[in-house]
Amino acid sequence: MLFIILTAVFGPDRKPVTIFCLSGLALVQIAEPRVSWLASRWGSVAALALKLGLCYVLIGYTGAIVSSYYWILLIPVISAAMLFGPIGTLVATALACAVYLSFVLFLTPDVYIDAEQKKELALRLLNFPLVAYLTNRLAEANRVAARRHQVTAEQLSEANRHLQEAEAAVRRSERLAALGQLSAGLAHELRNPLGTIKTSAELLERNVVSENEVAREMAEFISSEVDRTNTLVSRFLDFARPLALQPERGDITETIDRAARDVEQRKPPLEVSVYRNYSPDIRPFFFDPMLMERVFYNLLLNAAEASPPRSTVTVKTRQSGDVVEIDVIDTGAGIDPKALESIFNPFFTTKSHGVGLGLAVVSRIVDEHGGKITVETEPGAGAVFRVFLPARDSAEDRRTV
Repeated sequence: MLFIILTAVFGPDRKPVTIFCLSGLALVQIAEPRVSWLASRWGSVAALALKLGLCYVLIGYTGAIVSSYYWILLIPVISAAMLFGPIGTLVATALACAVYLSFVLFLTPDVYIDAEQKKELALRLLNFPLVAYLTNRLAEANRVAARRHQVTAEQLSEANRHLQEAEAAVRRSERLAALGQLSAGLAHELRNPLGTIKTSAELLERNVVSENEVAREMAEFISSEVDRTNTLVSRFLDFARPLALQPERGDITETIDRAARDVEQRKPPLEVSVYRNYSPDIRPFFFDPMLMERVFYNLLLNAAEASPPRSTVTVKTRQSGDVVEIDVIDTGAGIDPKALESIFNPFFTTKSHGVGLGLAVVSRIVDEHGGKITVETEPGAGAVFRVFLPARDSAEDRRTV
């Protein structure tokens, strides 16, 4: 805008038509990157045509072939060189040269162009392709640099995401190790007094007189609560106990089928069916079938409990390279985004029952297999738990997904 103002003020011609053409060029040049349609390919072509038309009027009004404003054609040439590729730049340059040379057709028969004037005309015309070429090369170099920086930024973003995932996995492992030690110590300390309480309750139940229904009922209640607490202690010990993988070559779909049947036959029934969508491309690979059955049982049970009655839980498998992906998809209300960070932490649960060890154990088992588990969810649209397992060729192969 400053350049156009200075040209209008200090130029050889300050008539209204000149000011109008210069102002029009400035407005088109300023609006081109800001108006969405003008920034498109066809919009850029239209803007180029409009600028060439304004240049034609300006040059024709201020002296035609001898106009001091011939250089104004560099504005559409430079714009085209920055926006288009080599072919577009060549076409725009040819059009600019044609616009300027077209004024030769309006010379009267008595006007003669001598040799010196022809040299001057040739020099003027050579300015257009020279500026267009240099501008296009500079613009292309900037575009290449921008693409390189964008690729670098994307790679850094991906590396940062992997780093955050690794840090989260390390933090989770540290929490699991600490809580595992705490659970093991607490469970062992609870086992002995629980055994004493249960034995005492059984002796009380056998020795109390049959007429004392209250005492007998209380003894039965104590015994049942001790059994429930013992079960909870056993789950703590299972969580704290180091996992000893016993991998063997097996079919992952058979393991999933066993877990699905256990969920469907659970008492009381959950009124949810399991739809199996297995890929035929997955070949047998090494994993611990008992531990992986436990993984899929927990995931399918959670999905069934989250889904409404008479709905369907989907389990889907596919293989990408040497990684097998198993997806468990429910149709429930989804998971609160605030809970996603803690969902695999031990003792975290959103259920009214349970102690929150199921997904923590699932995560441990998958980690021990060198795999990864993720969750995707939207409120009201269910959740998808994805288990990624390396398709190991041998029991000693412990590649991490």
